[in-house]
Amino acid sequence: MADEKTTEEIAQNYTAMGHSVDLINAIIAGTAMADEEAEEKQDCVDRNVAHLEIMVAKDYWTDEDMTAVNSAITAGKAYSA
Repeated sequence: MADEKTTEEIAQNYTAMGHSVDLINAIIAGTAMADEEAEEKQDCVDRNVAHLEIMVAKDYWTDEDMTAVNSAITAGKAYSA
């Protein structure tokens, strides 16, 4: 059964995905969570990658650009704190 979302809900979900992308990239770059333990950074990256994987698989996307999302998933899976 397809997820039935409003245009606003889809836009909010896409924005939330962008926040996860930004966080993953910032942790990898060392500009976010710099004072946290490696385990905490790894856990955060892993959770955000899982979130992006779930969201990118949704069937309600139309013409949204998933390039940054897919790149963050790949980078996050390769990340080791």
